[in-house]
Amino acid sequence: MRIIVIDDQQNQRHLLGGYLKKQKHMVREASSGLIALELLKREGAEVAITDMRMPEMDGLTLLKKIKKIYPDMEVVVITAYGSIEDAVEAMKAGATDYLIKPVKLEQLDIILKKVEKSHRLVAENRYLRRKLETVESFPEFIGQSPVFKKMLSDISVIAKTDSTVFIKGESGTGKELVARAIHSSSNRRDKPFLAVNCAALPEPLLESELFGYEKGAFTGAVKRRIGRFELAHKGTIFLDEIGDISLPMQIKLLRVLETKSFERLGGSENIKVDIRLVTATNRDIESKVKDGSFREDLYYRLNVIPINLPPLRERKEDILPLVNYFIDKFSNKVGKKIEGITPQAKDLLLSHRWPGNVRELENTIERAVVLTRTGAIDSESLEAFKVSSGGSAILSEN
Repeated sequence: MRIIVIDDQQNQRHLLGGYLKKQKHMVREASSGLIALELLKREGAEVAITDMRMPEMDGLTLLKKIKKIYPDMEVVVITAYGSIEDAVEAMKAGATDYLIKPVKLEQLDIILKKVEKSHRLVAENRYLRRKLETVESFPEFIGQSPVFKKMLSDISVIAKTDSTVFIKGESGTGKELVARAIHSSSNRRDKPFLAVNCAALPEPLLESELFGYEKGAFTGAVKRRIGRFELAHKGTIFLDEIGDISLPMQIKLLRVLETKSFERLGGSENIKVDIRLVTATNRDIESKVKDGSFREDLYYRLNVIPINLPPLRERKEDILPLVNYFIDKFSNKVGKKIEGITPQAKDLLLSHRWPGNVRELENTIERAVVLTRTGAIDSESLEAFKVSSGGSAILSEN
């Protein structure tokens, strides 16, 4: 562990610091509370061991300052003037423990071992909690292939920035899921995340959905409506199938990106917005740029940070982990005890090309769980799922 020893007496400081170094700890020493705070600011530490009686700033004052700035840091207070009152006051202020000079090194060892164990448990709990949140909220984020691991690593880095993200991937690869993960891991996580499928709305509806409108802007506009850009202020807006928007809509979107402002339909008020924009497409957007159906300047504005989501057929190592997850999910849902999957059924699933990607796999396993009569999913449970010679799924006429 990283430990800082604070004592105005050099001999005591070196004695304790030397012992801790022999125990394989990383040790820094400070002769005063002020020096200790500077060292902590620059280098940090997991544990501070401080003398109680020091000039300028005593150990109790230092303890309170440390706990205020670094509430998770463990602080052990040592004094030659021990008393019940001092011990109680130190513990109330957040001290991990309290020792009296001359320090019994075996007692200090016991304290540090408890601290190490506590830190390890906290780290494990934090890891398991993050893993559980990921599994429950983002089921497609399950896998072990190198390309999958790189994608997760990229997402964690990208989330820390505020740059525009452009996600490319086939239908069913989880583009919205990735957008949500970026938002959930960013500084905007406590603000809105709004998703709009641009291909699902005709242009007039898409425009009013994004920008909102004033009362009387068009027939039927009986009252003002706030658009998605305005509702997503301080948060993230995800525009799926961005390659389907018209050239006039592209111009309006470009203006939002350039000026961070817009007007509602039928209005003149310039509305400022602070949003992170994430867009996605399953189209060959570069070809659309070349043929003039997608503006080049908008493309470069959107494509600041590109993410390419691989299809499931290019990460076959992830198929079985996903299968196991979906079996657990749907067997619990329908109240069945499913004991995995037979080798024949595994071969059938692994040989399929999955044009619908994870979404298709999820639907297939849900259907198989419902149809399964025995303890494990077998090829009969997949009777409605046949693999054609070309590798794509067809439904049995039976």
